[in-house]
Amino acid sequence: MNMPSEESYRRYVAALIAGDRHACRTELEAWLESGIDVRSLYEELFRRSLYAVGTLWERSRISVATEHLATAITESLLNLVYPRLFNRTPAGRSAVVACTVNEYHQIGGKMVADIFELHGWRGYFLGPDVPKKDLLALIAEKRPDAVSLSLTLFYNLTALLETARAIRAAFPSLPVLVGGQGFRHGGRERAEQIPGVRHIASLADLEAWIESEWPHAC
Repeated sequence: MNMPSEESYRRYVAALIAGDRHACRTELEAWLESGIDVRSLYEELFRRSLYAVGTLWERSRISVATEHLATAITESLLNLVYPRLFNRTPAGRSAVVACTVNEYHQIGGKMVADIFELHGWRGYFLGPDVPKKDLLALIAEKRPDAVSLSLTLFYNLTALLETARAIRAAFPSLPVLVGGQGFRHGGRERAEQIPGVRHIASLADLEAWIESEWPHAC
């Protein structure tokens, strides 16, 4: 595998900010043709570029409309990767992945669910702004082996922590994984003070957790 060049990444980011879906797709197809694995593609192209766009928005260098357009383009491009995800031998395990209340940025959560699928798990992705009571009801129905909560905006940390505590109270043995761009501003220590809650810093960390905790599922 030859990792695509830094120049290709920069062209992709420039096209993403410009709202040029066609140019973004051209760069993505080059990355796919390189033979890059799904997790590396997600981290080195999608996750990295969205963090770059998010930083520009936080610094008021791009508008919220531009940030939303970049997100929409990325979501559409994820569809090109999906054929690589669903040809895995089922591991007999499942995970519920959700964005908590007031979290509307869902791509990070979608990528987490996809990594579970890549390892043969069933990934139940619930999308953005999931009310706590509905999340608890879904967990009770599906009885997953893990739950993952995504945080994109730091000011939603309190809601995420409340949700994590509620999950652990209702399901004391259920692992709760938390992660996302919002944790760049802090909060990891507060999250991991809750028993059974673990911060996952990257998709590589998620894969390492799956492989260490559930070696027969990989």
